[in-house]
Amino acid sequence: MRIEYTGVTEINGPLLTLEGVRGASYDEMAEIALPSGEKRAGRVIMAEGDRVVLQVFEGGKGIALEGVSVAFQGRPMELPLSQEMLGRVFSGAGRPIDGLGEIYPEEKRDINGMPMNPVAREYPRNCIYTGVSAIDCMATLIRGQKLPIFSGAGMSHNQLAAQIVRQAKVGGQDEKFGIVFAGMGLKKDAADFFKKDFEDSSALQRVVMFINEASDPIIERILTPRCALTAAEYLAFTYGMHILVIMTDMTAYCEALREFSSSKNEIPSRKGYPSYLYSDLASLYERAGMLEGKPGSVTQAPILTMPNDDITHPIPDLTGYITEGQIVLNRDMDQKGLYPPIGVLPSLSRLMKDGIGKGFTREDHPAVSTQLFACYSRVQDARSLASVIGEEELSEVDKMYIAFGQRFEQEFVQQGRAENRTLDQTLELGWRLLSGLPRSELDRIPAKLLDEHYAPPAAGSED
Repeated sequence: MRIEYTGVTEINGPLLTLEGVRGASYDEMAEIALPSGEKRAGRVIMAEGDRVVLQVFEGGKGIALEGVSVAFQGRPMELPLSQEMLGRVFSGAGRPIDGLGEIYPEEKRDINGMPMNPVAREYPRNCIYTGVSAIDCMATLIRGQKLPIFSGAGMSHNQLAAQIVRQAKVGGQDEKFGIVFAGMGLKKDAADFFKKDFEDSSALQRVVMFINEASDPIIERILTPRCALTAAEYLAFTYGMHILVIMTDMTAYCEALREFSSSKNEIPSRKGYPSYLYSDLASLYERAGMLEGKPGSVTQAPILTMPNDDITHPIPDLTGYITEGQIVLNRDMDQKGLYPPIGVLPSLSRLMKDGIGKGFTREDHPAVSTQLFACYSRVQDARSLASVIGEEELSEVDKMYIAFGQRFEQEFVQQGRAENRTLDQTLELGWRLLSGLPRSELDRIPAKLLDEHYAPPAAGSED
């Protein structure tokens, strides 16, 4: 039985308040009919007794208190799903915007998803190769992991995201791999950049894109990651695909959440963000993982820009509590023109140790990674000492570390935006850099591996 409610008590931007409503529930969808015949979609965001607050997807512009009718749908927002979504571009609310028409859905699912049973979770193993040395070697992305990228305003995180989309792959030749890309609050030039980059590189064929531009309704920004993750879960656990979900920018999402919370007159918490920011982010991030008996996986690489490069800001702070590590982009390296400007020392992947090494990548991978970390850390100490006493007064070993640091940044971390390095190339490059140091300094590598790979340059050689 369809019941329509007429008249609106209050209008506050995209929020409509109705009274005298019976049986409406949180997250329920509604159809709003205007006197002009226009119909808009809405979602229940608050239900207290017979008082209901609706969030209008298209905004509250043009809606008057009188002449409006609202019909509740009795269901939450659902996303039409099909394997045909690969290669398509959708709005933040899941509507096709690439001019190729509607998809023929195989099923529809609630965008809020279903929580994974912790008992049914499978421990993440194996890795996803990005072709970026600083990630693949030093902070390896493991299937089923959530590994955020912490960036700052104006840095090259968009270029890095596009490069990862183009280059990412899984090790097994027979394994199916796809990417779900969710852009939130993107400026038009950024949205066009991603679309063109994926089309030109033919990467779009394996990508499902959800684009919410800065000019789109703010409600879409809150729906975008949920639609993206619903599509990822469907492809992963229905078709057995390994899906990498890239979401940018989570800061734009959180700011939309703050604005929305303020319009509901909720009591703010840290820096004006709602008190439920942690649980809201967790409801997104925890949708990554692997399930027992299911061949697919959902891996997340959310990107967030830290306000004022402050890693203690609530958004990166809470994200760090929920996720399994982080990749941090460094402002100083970015200003030096290095790409990608990945700060190796503050970056880590907590699940890396269980997905690399013999049987997964290469036997020497853990040792090379650990030794490069240790040596680069020693570089920072040598640079600090040099700033006090001058580089000429450093010991010969410290001077070697200074030279190692320069080569590490220029040759290992830095690479072309279209350069796709294999893991073998990355590890061999690491060995070449480590071979420039005395063998006695390489105390994190077993003697057996040193015998196989350590090759100091010949006397008089520039290498």
